[in-house]
Amino acid sequence: MSFITMKPGTLLSPTPVVMVSCADEGVRPNIITIAWVGTINSDPPMVSISVREERYSYNIIKNSGEFVVNLVSRELMRATDMCGVKSGQDMDKFLACGLTAVPIPALHYAPAVAQSPAYLACKVRQSIDLGSHTMFLGEIVDMGIREDLLQDGGKIDFVKADLTAYCHGEYMGLTPPEGFFGYSVARPEVLKRRLEGK
Repeated sequence: MSFITMKPGTLLSPTPVVMVSCADEGVRPNIITIAWVGTINSDPPMVSISVREERYSYNIIKNSGEFVVNLVSRELMRATDMCGVKSGQDMDKFLACGLTAVPIPALHYAPAVAQSPAYLACKVRQSIDLGSHTMFLGEIVDMGIREDLLQDGGKIDFVKADLTAYCHGEYMGLTPPEGFFGYSVARPEVLKRRLEGK
């Protein structure tokens, strides 16, 4: 089958969809929905988020130097969408969406979203103006996982977390895993043990 050449665009899909919470001194906590987020380093652990300068959260993050990446479950999809289409300049998104802001000791201002399955608390280490967006590189200084998602041995049950992704304008739930890192070369007994019941 052949390809049709198209004008270059941001076709990479699916991508994580997250609610990024932020705050600053004298500024109420806000949430911005971002699908342009990614892991960029493992030691120290770092992620990036890309934000347009005209977004209300842009100056909050730039001035405070911190943000929290909150993972999104299927249960949070509607709130996630609202936080992406409404401006925090016009409304209190935590209040409007029935969400709870939870302080994080490692940060001065930005809270986590209590209803999220997990959060990554970040301090901005660098910002890069790329044109339409500014990319904030954040070092993860604290991380929280909902207690009921931890299995024996500390493994996270991501199936139970019921996470969602963003695929070119649409929110989608994730399916149970059908493989794992190294499964293409795993022994049959390892495959059976790791994928049994999934």
